[in-house]
Amino acid sequence: MKQPIFTGSGTAIVTPFTNDSVDYPALGRLLDFQLEGGADAIIVCGTTGEAVTMSYVERMRAIETVVRHVDGRVPVIAGTGSNSTENAITLSKDAVLAGVDGLLVVTPFYNKATQRGLIRHYTAVADAVTRPVILYHVPSRTGVRCTAETYAALAKHPNIAGVKEAGGDLALVQKTRELCPEDFYIWSGNDDETAPIMLFGGKGVISVAANVMPREMHELTAACLRGDFTAAGRMQLKLRKLCEALFWEVNPIPVKTALAMMGYCQEVFRSPMCEMEPENRERLRGVLAEYGLL
Repeated sequence: MKQPIFTGSGTAIVTPFTNDSVDYPALGRLLDFQLEGGADAIIVCGTTGEAVTMSYVERMRAIETVVRHVDGRVPVIAGTGSNSTENAITLSKDAVLAGVDGLLVVTPFYNKATQRGLIRHYTAVADAVTRPVILYHVPSRTGVRCTAETYAALAKHPNIAGVKEAGGDLALVQKTRELCPEDFYIWSGNDDETAPIMLFGGKGVISVAANVMPREMHELTAACLRGDFTAAGRMQLKLRKLCEALFWEVNPIPVKTALAMMGYCQEVFRSPMCEMEPENRERLRGVLAEYGLL
């Protein structure tokens, strides 16, 4: 039986930038904040990490830096997806060589693969590596939707661990749980759906909000894992306003803005991402103040 790469709250960590490179000292500070706050895993070079705007060399160096800094304290999972199967394989192989514990592979964007194409793509990536692969389903960004039947086909592969489900479709989560074996694990990809997805058997969340509140996201998932959904529901509701604020504009604009306000990194984005609208920025500052983060 396959084991989950992690349970609990995995932080989809922001990549801090200077004007011309990755800000590695700031990345170290962010990692320390996460580890001290109880993060259960670190996900590097995902959507929140602006990986698609990073060069290949930058991505690999960032992955290597995170692996070295974390030093085995929690699992490190690298985002290695691409709309080219060949590129996804190369990224995944090199991330494994860098020492990651798992891979997060987004559905191929722009190409809009069929379900048969998705199965071939993921099978090729999983065949090529020696670390478990988490599928990443986020149709709002990729224009591609997976079906529960596709998950069931991919669940047979020994290197495919499960899915980060960010489709906002709880009916799909339930059908996936019905059709797939117990060792095809589900992680929420939306902070505001963490408790509901874990109620249906999910193992945790790959979280944006954990960047700013790692302890609270860890405690929310811990309550779910011990079956205390009354407490988890209260925690989920307490975090509602923050989770909403972090998506007032496209991720990771609000969360990186928040971290800059908290003093952890510079407010530098890779184009076409840009600074938050002034009105939303001030609203966000007010929400952070309400949560005692400033």
